[in-house]
Amino acid sequence: MSVKDTNVFERGSDVADRENAERDLPVTVRRDVNTVLAGFGGQGILFMGKVIAYAGLLDGREVSWLPSYGPEMRGGTANCSVCISDAQIGCPLVTAPDALIVMNQPSFEKFVPTVKPGGVIVVESSIITAKVECNNVAVHYVPATTLAEQHGLKGLANIILMGKLLAAAGFCSVETMTETIKKIVPARKAHLIPKNIEAIELGMKA
Repeated sequence: MSVKDTNVFERGSDVADRENAERDLPVTVRRDVNTVLAGFGGQGILFMGKVIAYAGLLDGREVSWLPSYGPEMRGGTANCSVCISDAQIGCPLVTAPDALIVMNQPSFEKFVPTVKPGGVIVVESSIITAKVECNNVAVHYVPATTLAEQHGLKGLANIILMGKLLAAAGFCSVETMTETIKKIVPARKAHLIPKNIEAIELGMKA
């Protein structure tokens, strides 16, 4: 599987002085994580999936990335299944996720009930006002759009949510995520890397 850059990280400044910050943000990496990411087209849903899958590739693990979206694309529905495992993946479609990011109300209503007991849900609470009613999952309400605007990271709400999922679901280490960003962004756009690392770190702490 190869992951191409179809939706490049959008902001950046300086990459220096990140190693100390990474050491302060430990992640307990899980061996198998089946994830669903869902929202509107144009919110960076499919790109999040590509980043997560690429991180799995860098760790030498089995991965799958399965997108699904309406014909309208931007403004239509979009969701993505991502599997990361040490074993061969039998089916790329995730119907009972361990981890879920939802960025709009229709996705909340559709996918929240499918999360496994003990799973993790990250909710974009700038957009979704509903609350998760089941008590057998860990729920994180992150006002990602608001945080992005407050911290000069406009357009990176999806990356903030991915940072929270990284901290909560442990699909890779912080070091692997940082390396993923450095590799997935083309050399000609290397100046776009730092704001995205900042967005991930902001999400991890949210």
